[in-house]
Amino acid sequence: MTVAARLSQRPDAAVASLRYFDADGFGAALREVTGTVLPGTGQAIRAAPAAAGSGECLLAWRSPSETLMVGNRALLAQVAARTAASAHGYVVDQTGGISLLVVGGERGALLLARLGSLGSRDCVPAPGEARTGRLADLSVLTLCVRPLEWLLLVERVYARHLRHWIQVTLDDDDLSEIHPHD
Repeated sequence: MTVAARLSQRPDAAVASLRYFDADGFGAALREVTGTVLPGTGQAIRAAPAAAGSGECLLAWRSPSETLMVGNRALLAQVAARTAASAHGYVVDQTGGISLLVVGGERGALLLARLGSLGSRDCVPAPGEARTGRLADLSVLTLCVRPLEWLLLVERVYARHLRHWIQVTLDDDDLSEIHPHD
């Protein structure tokens, strides 16, 4: 049986924590660079900033005062520069500390459910959602901004462990054993 799920890594991705005291004020500065607002509770947003060389911008809600941003280094520099003078919040570059793994494919949700602590698809985010949960016994922020594609943000020190668990699960080649609660 061929499993229609895949794993890849995006080592070129820049990751930053956007931490703010005033979401409206900080969000306005962010909107000037990214063209989008801060995501609401449990949301993930994909934006295409107008500035040349900015690439794609992904924003994932993490808490009422923190959003994770994934993009390229040029975009991170633009956001950091625009918000540096803001009294509403600040940017913390997490690129060296957070790895980005990508799970995709028709059975990607089943793969994530198998690795998750709940063992059901209820723990797998739908498009436009971001959820923090446990995969392979690690805390992982999982977001979905495209159908059948999930981005996993995990502390870099644990990325190898998570990649290994995902690969072993893919090699098991029997995701039919999963009984998701649809």
